[in-house]
Amino acid sequence: MYDVETLLPVLSSSSHIMACRGACCCGPVNEDNARFIMLLLLIILYLLCGAAVFSALEHPKEKQAKEKWAQRFELFSQKYNLNKSDLEKFLRHYEEANMAGIRVDTLRPRWDFTGAFYFVGTVVSTIGFGMTTPATVGGKIFLIFYGLIGCAATILFFNLFLERIITVLAFVLKSCHEVQRRRKGVLPHDSRQDSRDTRLNREDSLAGWKPSVYCVMLILCVAAIIISCCASAMYSSIEGWGYLDSLYFCFVAFSTIGFGDMVSSQRANYENQTVYRIGNFFFILMGVCCIYSLFNVISIVIKQVLNWLLKKLKIPCRHCPRRSLRPRRNAVMPAHVRTRVRNISIDTDAVNDSETDGRRMSGEMISMRDFLAANKVNLAIMQKQLSETANGHPRPCGSTNRHNGFSGGVGALGIMNNRLAETSVDR
Repeated sequence: MYDVETLLPVLSSSSHIMACRGACCCGPVNEDNARFIMLLLLIILYLLCGAAVFSALEHPKEKQAKEKWAQRFELFSQKYNLNKSDLEKFLRHYEEANMAGIRVDTLRPRWDFTGAFYFVGTVVSTIGFGMTTPATVGGKIFLIFYGLIGCAATILFFNLFLERIITVLAFVLKSCHEVQRRRKGVLPHDSRQDSRDTRLNREDSLAGWKPSVYCVMLILCVAAIIISCCASAMYSSIEGWGYLDSLYFCFVAFSTIGFGDMVSSQRANYENQTVYRIGNFFFILMGVCCIYSLFNVISIVIKQVLNWLLKKLKIPCRHCPRRSLRPRRNAVMPAHVRTRVRNISIDTDAVNDSETDGRRMSGEMISMRDFLAANKVNLAIMQKQLSETANGHPRPCGSTNRHNGFSGGVGALGIMNNRLAETSVDR
């Protein structure tokens, strides 16, 4: 039997070791939480800087506009001998009519079928220009349920569009990389007499290749600029806007900010009206999809910068001097740091990999090879599940499955799916 005084130091040291291994003794301080807090602080700092810049640029213009309006209001009331209170009431009535879509200039009807179609397009795409809003109680109630389903379906469409864009870019970049390696003599030139072993060796030599996320971001940025420039040329010639104003409208619309100060296709008549409205729809659709994909890639770069900052800071725990921030198993790390190899088998229901690398596909496009491989695995798993269901052989409950029906997807959808999978496994 051990003495109590002898056991107390052992228990205290053991509890300290367990605390350091599991969660930090001063709270759940880990890399994910530190990244979240750092991002929150940087966003607040970004908002403060943006507010300072816009206030310095726009506040003098606002003061001038107020003074100019006060002078015009005073001169108009004196010229026509009008009561100021009656004039203010009339202007308030005009503001109400303006919210209902009534303008001084002749505009297209807001609530005929084409106008309503334009409105629902701005709703489901989350642009929301604000120039047309429902005025009836029934319309407002219907908008709540309509927007709930429509916005969710459109976000799903954007994620699926992002998957296909990344797949195409990865294929093109890999083909270019393969051609470049052939020119350098690293890979053998194509030949119909190549043996099976030669083709396998060529595939193995390219298996670890990963296109740079910065290259993908550059391609998406160039595509967004081309679409915006072409759309701006169309808007400036047809709407009569300046080219810079047209570029401003393109960014506001494509990024789904949708201020509503400038809105396209609002006149009653245009030259070649049908062609213009089709072109307007095409440019807004392609621009929104392209900017959405670009935002996802930029968010990956921001996350890599946060990881780099956390690595440089190396904030230790004050109770555990040797302990830095604890990395999570789904933490995103640069590609050159990851040295473990994943063994993917489509014959099994799970992806055989290490505890650290196994759950890094949480929507971050760090490795295109991992992304494409995960898509193949998810497709094979889905096909196997459908086959088992059709044949009447359901999958055993005790089989190892880390996906739990939540796997697949990229971007925000992929992050949510993998988080659900991890939560269900941890439980």
